[in-house]
Amino acid sequence: MKTFLDCVPCFLKQALGAARMASDDPEAHARVLRTVARAVAEMGMDETPPSMGQVIHRVVREATGVEDPYREVKDHFNALALSMYERLKSMVAESDDPFGTAVRLAVAGNIIDFGVRSDIDEESLERSISESLGWPLEDGALDALRRAVDSADDILYVGDNAGEIVFDRVLIEEMDTDRVTFVVRGAPIINDVTMRDAVEVGMTDIVAVVDNGSDAPGTILSDCSQEFRERFLRADLIIAKGQGNYETLSQAPGRIFFVLKVKCPVIARDIGCEVGAVIVWEREIG
Repeated sequence: MKTFLDCVPCFLKQALGAARMASDDPEAHARVLRTVARAVAEMGMDETPPSMGQVIHRVVREATGVEDPYREVKDHFNALALSMYERLKSMVAESDDPFGTAVRLAVAGNIIDFGVRSDIDEESLERSISESLGWPLEDGALDALRRAVDSADDILYVGDNAGEIVFDRVLIEEMDTDRVTFVVRGAPIINDVTMRDAVEVGMTDIVAVVDNGSDAPGTILSDCSQEFRERFLRADLIIAKGQGNYETLSQAPGRIFFVLKVKCPVIARDIGCEVGAVIVWEREIG
């Protein structure tokens, strides 16, 4: 997905928010904003929004000297989601459609996205769960994903955010875990999921986990490691969680199911839905 003019104010807002998360120094905040403003002015609008997100957070790290400004946020939401794990598992087990409920819960967890908003709390998460469980999905979306999961020998599940990964675990546990590989980012970026988070929530105990070799808040294949690109192309089925993965993989090769909660009006227009929509969408490019 390309960048739209509506993305520009969000870039600057994200830059200032990240700078304030990393440092109390107003001069550092100003340096970040000036540098990011110049970068935004020079970027090509055919680039994906996560390409600028990568630039923004590299600038923040350089200006503040803080390598992982969102570490405390990630630890908090990992712990919060883990405290909900048994309840989520019970919701799935008691459902008439355990797989479908697990998919909806995975989408609910996608609300934990500090690249879009910084006011997420437990109440927001509970509201997302309720909304996702009741959202009317496109006809056949869940069945199409179910059939794809059942028939694929090699499933690559591309994660998005810390905390959310617990909700992903609940869904993955409804699959044949021997056929699933979970993907994390190659380095800290916003509150995106990393190998440390996968270990913290027990994902590494149930499936193989790999990193993509990149510090972008999405999956920019050209920026990922050669090893990951080969792994991506080898997969029978890719499940891509969240907005950043949608923005970067919507034109990528392979059979991909995008699974996300739409939190941005630009993405809502691109998909053709409303903000807040629960999306399970299949797309295949040979």
